[in-house]
Amino acid sequence: MPRENYQQELEALRGDVLAMGEMVRRNYDDALRTLDTKDDDLGASVRDADKAINDRYLRLEGACIDLFALQQPIAGDLRFVAASFKILTDLERVGDLATNVADYALDAARNRYPEVDIRHIGDQAQEMLVDALSAYADGDAEAAREVAARDDEVDRLCETATETVFEALLRTEYGDDTEAILADARRLLLTVRDLERVADHAVNICARVVYMVEHDDELIY
Repeated sequence: MPRENYQQELEALRGDVLAMGEMVRRNYDDALRTLDTKDDDLGASVRDADKAINDRYLRLEGACIDLFALQQPIAGDLRFVAASFKILTDLERVGDLATNVADYALDAARNRYPEVDIRHIGDQAQEMLVDALSAYADGDAEAAREVAARDDEVDRLCETATETVFEALLRTEYGDDTEAILADARRLLLTVRDLERVADHAVNICARVVYMVEHDDELIY
């Protein structure tokens, strides 16, 4: 294949990864809005969109494999294709987490813990995801490091939220609605866990960017 066409394929892959990233971000945002609205139709749309995300992931995974097999990229190009391949996997998993969050929101009996600002945690994770993808688009390793450093704050927010739920459970006087109370607490804790994982996937994307640009695995764990 002529070198010009090969470079076009690489740029097309970058564009496709970013397009999938935007698709995942929109669906994740809908999942966060489902937390606020408890809207059944919105939650259903999140589940439906996840299938399209999975289909796109499989198609782009195939494109990466074709580039590996047919073009045998080396050096910087190899790192770019490998990083893109890994980022696609992280995005697919964020899509799965969005579906979980929407399902938890719809299954909860009511919002028993208004003192837990779950939407703020979700928004912080979303901002990390958006900025991680921007670092990928720009090939900016320093920006990727700055995004990854914000994970500590998300972890702190999640830890505080978890402690708040447990403290509330200890103060609760249980009765006929014990089962519903415990079920809602469990769903909230699972929601916190999955939002924290979204931020972790953003960190993974940042790690791929640093490796892609500088051949440095400092953020990979």
